[in-house]
Amino acid sequence: MRKKLELYVHIPFCEKKCLYCDFLSFSAEDDLHKAYVDKLIEEIRVQAKNYSDYQISSIFIGGGTPSVIKAVYISNIMSAIYEAFIVESLAEVTIECNPGTVDIDKLLVYKQSGINRISVGLQSSVDKELQHLGRVHTYADFLYSYEKIRESGYKNVNIDLMSALPWQTLDSWKSTLKKVVMLKPEHISAYSLIIEEGTEFSKIYGSPEGRKFLPTEEVERDMYHSTIDILKNYGYERYEISNYAKPGYESKHNIGYWTGEEYLGFGIGASSYVYGRRFHVEKDIKKYLDINMKRDIMPLYQNIHELSTKEKMEEFMFLGLRLTKGVLVTDFYDRFGMELIDVFEKPIQKNISFGLLKYENLYLRLTDKGLDLSNRVMGDFLL
Repeated sequence: MRKKLELYVHIPFCEKKCLYCDFLSFSAEDDLHKAYVDKLIEEIRVQAKNYSDYQISSIFIGGGTPSVIKAVYISNIMSAIYEAFIVESLAEVTIECNPGTVDIDKLLVYKQSGINRISVGLQSSVDKELQHLGRVHTYADFLYSYEKIRESGYKNVNIDLMSALPWQTLDSWKSTLKKVVMLKPEHISAYSLIIEEGTEFSKIYGSPEGRKFLPTEEVERDMYHSTIDILKNYGYERYEISNYAKPGYESKHNIGYWTGEEYLGFGIGASSYVYGRRFHVEKDIKKYLDINMKRDIMPLYQNIHELSTKEKMEEFMFLGLRLTKGVLVTDFYDRFGMELIDVFEKPIQKNISFGLLKYENLYLRLTDKGLDLSNRVMGDFLL
């Protein structure tokens, strides 16, 4: 029986880098797009030979903004994957896109190439808030793109939203949520803004003076709880700390990450976890394009690290507790040959006593209070 493997394909190109973004992304012309995609396909074909005992359970094309490059490039990437790997017939295949970067023709090419899920980066329905983020689209652009996605026949759509934005109010956040649920997407990812070092936002809002333009901790907490309440009222089940879905539309790719499924990343900076090792691809695009992968693929990879059993156990808890159903106790034993309570008795008992963890059937899960304080709880599981 073949093992399951998830694939991630990184397209680093975007129209313009957003002010809050710390992802590996930048704008470029078509000649670089083409050269990169050609090299990406070479990487896919060479790497596939090392994974003949796997079958692909999900594919995620992320960025950057993958939809800024020509549709034929995406089609060529998908063809290379289907030719090189064994892909499950019901595999979830997602592409990220931004409003204003897709039309009917492009979406139909995606569909014909095997893509069956679209993830749209809206972030906010308020144009002023989008401008503060450095986004290049408006809410009207989003509505047009969403309409075309539905017209193209896609029945599995995610919308990304972001709270705690500069000058955002609780009312404007609630308005964004209500506008989005009226569109009935199958999945909603709702994240809180994090000011990352090295971004333009860190220069603008990283100081005490700059933080005055961000919502207070109290308002941010109210935004967090209103997200849970509003989405629940409209039939969205919270299955992970920041992710909500209609029944049956939970992201298979994301669940694979949180449950420790192996994944292989293609393209600059892409991370992988296979054969018990973590590593990532060369981040410099010039160096990436110069590597002769057919001759020697090893120069492609950096920071190769083989996880110890202790690290695997820690990650099992860190990642699994992000899911609202928690970690399966019997799964821990099956993987490590040890009882969960024997390894983590102290943090488990401590957080149960504080009302942050509880057993439910065969799962150990965060309580509602524990979900609010998840970072604190997960920190206790460092062995």
